[in-house]
Amino acid sequence: MNDSSSGQSSNIPAPLSRYESQKRRDWNTFRQYLKNHRPPVSLSEFNYSHVVEFLRFLDQFGKTKVHMHGCVFFGQPKPLAPCTCPLRQAWGSLDALIGRLRAAYDENGGSPESNPFGNGAIRVYLREVKDCQSKARGILFNKKKKKKKKKKKGRIWNQTA
Repeated sequence: MNDSSSGQSSNIPAPLSRYESQKRRDWNTFRQYLKNHRPPVSLSEFNYSHVVEFLRFLDQFGKTKVHMHGCVFFGQPKPLAPCTCPLRQAWGSLDALIGRLRAAYDENGGSPESNPFGNGAIRVYLREVKDCQSKARGILFNKKKKKKKKKKKGRIWNQTA
C-alpha cells in the first residue's frame, strides 16, 4: 500500500490571507461591473472615469448614514432618532477598496505608471466623499502632522555602555 501523503508536499495552495481574498473578490467584482456596463468595457479599455462610476454604483450598497443638508441631524455625530437620509459607502471603505484594486491592477499585468486607480481624479473624488461625510456626520478629520526626526550629532549609541 502506497500512501501518497507521507513525505510528499501536496499541490494544494496555501489559503489566501484576508487581504488577498478581499483583493481578489474586489477585482472580480470590478471586472463583472465592466462586463455588465452598457456598452461592455474591456480591461484594456477602461479608465479612471469608469472607476469613479463604479464607486458611485457601489454607493447604493452602503451602510453608512450620510445626512443631507436639510436634515435636522446634519452635522451631528450621534443623532437621537432615525431619519430618511440615504445610506452610502463609508469613505474609509472606498479608500481601502481603491488601494486593493490598485494593487490587483498591477498584479494582473497593468502598468503601474498608467494605473487608472491611482489617477488624480480618484483622489479628488475620495477627498470630496470624505469632506461631505465628515460635515454630514459632524466629524472632523484632521490631517496628522509628521513628526520631525531629531538628528543625533556625532554620537554612536551603544547598548552596552
